[in-house]
This record gives sequence, structure tokens and C-alpha cells, in this order.
Amino acid sequence: MDQQSALTKLGFAVLGCNSALAVYNAWGDAGSVAFVFGADALLVLLFLCLREFERDRGGRGGRIRAAVWALTTLLTAMFASRVAPLMPPVVATAVWAMAVATAAAGFSAFFLA
Repeated sequence: MDQQSALTKLGFAVLGCNSALAVYNAWGDAGSVAFVFGADALLVLLFLCLREFERDRGGRGGRIRAAVWALTTLLTAMFASRVAPLMPPVVATAVWAMAVATAAAGFSAFFLA
């Protein structure tokens, strides 16, 4: 087993334990449980897309880049939607502004540079 494979397995184990604890703590709040499962699914999809991007030999890089950008933008929006309501209005606006700036910068880096 190579080192990268071991680190990948360790990362997924940590994600699984963290998610199990988050679901346990949020039990009874369907929205929070759905958020944890949704975020986990997006993270796994993002990992698979990144792995495919590294292996890409067939010229599908543009489609994979689009998938990576969409997944990261969706994750950013999901986390901003959970954090912003907990903040005062000015800070919530800053959270959303940073989320939009992050998505725009990612788009620029993936497709315009």
C-alpha cells in the first residue's frame, strides 16, 4: 500500500468519525442531519473528481474542472448559508461576499487563467 492510499483512507476515516459525531449531536434536527450527509456526499464527489482530474489522459479536463468548480462553489454556499444566520447582519453580508468572491476567484483560476 502506498503512502497516498493510506492517507486517503485515514482522511475518509476521520471524515466518517466526524460526521458520525455531528449526526449524533444533531439528532432530532432533520435539517442539520441532512446538511452533514449532503456535505459529506459533496466532499466524496469532490475527491473523486480531483482524483479523476489527476489521472485525466482523455482530454476531459474542462468537464472535470467544471465539476470541481461546481462542487466547491456548492460547498462554499452551503457553509455560508449555515454560518451567516448566526452572525450580525454586517458580518453575515461579509460572509456571503467572501463566498461569492471565493466562487468568482475559483472560476477565474479554473477557466480564465
